[in-house]
Amino acid sequence: MDGLTSAQVAVAKTNHVPRRSSRSFSAIIRANVLTLFNLVIGVLWALILIFGEWQDSLFGLIIVANALIGIVQELRAKHTLDKLAVINEAPVRVRRDGREQEIQPHQVVLGDLILLGPGDRLLVDGEVVRSDGLEVDESLLTGEADPVHKNAGDQVLSGSFAVAGSGTFVATKVGTDAYAVQLAEEASKFHLAHSELRAGVANFIKYITWLVIPIGALLIYSQVRNSVDFGTAITGAVAGIVTMIPEGLVLMTSIAFAVGVVRLGRHKCLVQELPAIEGLARVDVLCLDKTGTLTAGGMDLDEVLPLRDDQPIDAALATLSHLDRRPNATAQAIRARYPVAGDGWSARESVPFSSARKWSGADFGERGVWVLGAPDVLLDGGEGYDRAAELTATGTRVLALCRADRLPSATGAALSTGSGRVPDRAPAAGGERAVDGGVDGPVDGAVDGPVDGAVDGGHVALEAVALEAVALVTLEQRIRPDAHETLRYFAEQGVAVKVISGDSPDAVSAIATRLGIPDGDRAIDARTLPDDDEDKLGEILDAYAVFGRVSPQQKRSFVAALQARGHTVAMTGDGVNDVLALKDADLGIAMGAGSPATKAVAQVVLLDDKFATLPHLVDEGRRVLANIERVSSLFLTKTFYAIVLSLAVGVAGVMFPFAPRHSTLTNALTIGIPVLFLALAPALERPKPGFVPRVLRFAVPAGVLCAVAVLVSFWAAHSGTSTLVQDQTSAVITLFLTTWWVLVLIARPLNWWRLVLVGAMAVMFGIGLTLPFVRTFFALEPGDIGNDLTAVGVSLVAAAAISIAVKVAGTLRT
Repeated sequence: MDGLTSAQVAVAKTNHVPRRSSRSFSAIIRANVLTLFNLVIGVLWALILIFGEWQDSLFGLIIVANALIGIVQELRAKHTLDKLAVINEAPVRVRRDGREQEIQPHQVVLGDLILLGPGDRLLVDGEVVRSDGLEVDESLLTGEADPVHKNAGDQVLSGSFAVAGSGTFVATKVGTDAYAVQLAEEASKFHLAHSELRAGVANFIKYITWLVIPIGALLIYSQVRNSVDFGTAITGAVAGIVTMIPEGLVLMTSIAFAVGVVRLGRHKCLVQELPAIEGLARVDVLCLDKTGTLTAGGMDLDEVLPLRDDQPIDAALATLSHLDRRPNATAQAIRARYPVAGDGWSARESVPFSSARKWSGADFGERGVWVLGAPDVLLDGGEGYDRAAELTATGTRVLALCRADRLPSATGAALSTGSGRVPDRAPAAGGERAVDGGVDGPVDGAVDGPVDGAVDGGHVALEAVALEAVALVTLEQRIRPDAHETLRYFAEQGVAVKVISGDSPDAVSAIATRLGIPDGDRAIDARTLPDDDEDKLGEILDAYAVFGRVSPQQKRSFVAALQARGHTVAMTGDGVNDVLALKDADLGIAMGAGSPATKAVAQVVLLDDKFATLPHLVDEGRRVLANIERVSSLFLTKTFYAIVLSLAVGVAGVMFPFAPRHSTLTNALTIGIPVLFLALAPALERPKPGFVPRVLRFAVPAGVLCAVAVLVSFWAAHSGTSTLVQDQTSAVITLFLTTWWVLVLIARPLNWWRLVLVGAMAVMFGIGLTLPFVRTFFALEPGDIGNDLTAVGVSLVAAAAISIAVKVAGTLRT
């Protein structure tokens, strides 16, 4: 078939699906402007402008700052995500005007003839018109892990992906008509899903909102009732209410996430879901594929070791490697040595490779039936088996080339050599023999590459086929130059690394040992692991670090068993055999050169395939979480001292100890300016669960003690002969010094730049007290020496009390 003509393409319906990798511009504007905080602060701002002095309305600028900063940061993140999302889109191969072309997904049209090979994701629905052993995995749609054989006339659905063989199909539904378009969109959508961090912040806001209403009403009533000046009463009430609102907490959380997206984008890392940044920080187990992660992609054919000299080994290898229209890494390595298929060799029937079978083969008529695959699956004793075992133990990748009396079926085969049958593995349904485990290679049971494998149920049905070993083929792998350093980083950070591969345990162990992975010499054959005891499996996973012959279904079981033991699991992968495990992991990380299906379900995509990018991911996640906790502690300390002050003033019926402009000044120096630096600072400690209780244990005692200190200073000054402005100045000095000390405690450990930051805030406040125009603007009169010294003395006592309270609260953590 020649496919559509250019003229037909021009008038056909396109595969247009609105990009949802980020919010639209209008949605970003609404989300940052139309908020509850902006409404409350706007009303209070209006009250001050009507009844008070304009200097006390400076807090209203928070609306403008919050909106502008939030909009700018999210637009930057949107630009980064949209740009990276385009890079991440895998092209689609179609046949038009009689020739094969690669086009972008949105350029597919109704009626297009689309070509499929292993690892290709189906973006539209269609009908198969040609099948060369085509197998499609529909697990993301149906939940069934077994690949489905597709023949001409069968229907295929978007959201599935090819795992073996090749074929073509005609697009019958495109765009929003496609069956799984919503699934595909959700897999790459930029959204704020559930996370402990965001849920904690949301809970803070919810409870504080309910507190503000009654306390604010009480405060307004008491101020109006006990003040002869209505304007002064409103000003005092507004000062208390504004201070209770943690207006910048949500903003700084969003900014930290957005900046994280932009920073990771610079490392060619696409974060498809913002909460993935939080997941990065909490990871304590990292499951790695060997090939494509620890070793460089691709390989070279090293040696062909004949076991019989009277067989056409070269011709058989050449022809087998040329059968697949979409060769993967191992087939490509063989093709590089044998660029042309054997002369006169024609396959009557062939079975493509899948990770469930661990072999591929073909019937070449009079030239015989040939099978190529993993030695430990095809061979059972004999010279070939022993030599393969020796080579594999050194880390060499080995294939066995065998002749068979007939071609095994595509559903599996128990293959036997002249020395006997394949040994029994685990019993399968119906009493047939079964082989546990799987491989990730195209024909050797060894490659974990992007187009290599199939998701299966963990067992392969077997039938007896006589087999004779003819040759062994060795392949060279290259360890990534950054693998040593990256693994050392994870060891230092307390992240356990589990190497999970479909390759033989000896081969995986050899690579792990060369890389210095702890216990790398103690590899486990996954075919011996229990498949019905999650607790036992979890114990083994905790005790060992290297696993070979792991089937796709077992990878998924590994993730579940580790999660059941309380671990936060990250899973890397690039092949279709990794899809289900990536989807179930707390954090799925796909390689940019991986299969489209893998990239669709992962939360993070390493676009440049660099293993060394993973430490940047972890660092960024830890930075975001640690710094948001610092920021939350600052904001909520302010909220709690405002609540205590408002309650005390409301019940006692006295003047509020400071005006809104005073709150603006102290908040700017102890919260506003510092958080811009603290929220974006480096932080490498791994976060622990219990974000909300931990923040409250700090903020509640610190806030209460700050409020008590301010009330004591204000009461002591008010008892003398000083003016109201002087009394408020004493309260402001105490408020600044106590909250500044809170800033010092939160900024720890105090390295040079943090010392400069907290020191600069103190200097700026001191300068403000000495400059006449600043004192006038902020209504400060620090001239009463007795009041000022009392304020400093109260602040010192309060600072010591805060330090003790915070330390005691810290020892009570569970």
